[in-house]
Amino acid sequence: MTTAKTIMVFAALASALILTNPANANQNRYDAAEIKQSVIGKRIYLAVPFGGEFPLNYRLDGQVDGSGEALGLGRLAKPSDTGRWWIDGNRLCQKFTTWYKGEPMCFELERISDNKLKWTRNNGQTGTARIGSSL
Repeated sequence: MTTAKTIMVFAALASALILTNPANANQNRYDAAEIKQSVIGKRIYLAVPFGGEFPLNYRLDGQVDGSGEALGLGRLAKPSDTGRWWIDGNRLCQKFTTWYKGEPMCFELERISDNKLKWTRNNGQTGTARIGSSL
């Protein structure tokens, strides 16, 4: 193997180890203060599998609301709902009135970039979201 090829293989392996190292994931994980600063009081756009974004508004008064009308969700389910959000440890939790049968759910959030995050729900489901403007 040539020196250049050896260096490229080493660099690829080192990058993979850095990206998969749990310590690095923890560096990107939001803590309670970062959730309050980066998410609360903002419109968060959840990326949806079939294209588009689903907006959720995390209001300063503890209310969360969203509407899927622009995505055509009115044909499939109640297109909008309201609920409450709270922070439990370093997780953002929410409970809607009717969505998800009113069951509470909590999310760990990881920073992907300044305005993009990855969420992991307490049931293991994951996705991404874009942090929008202040409300």
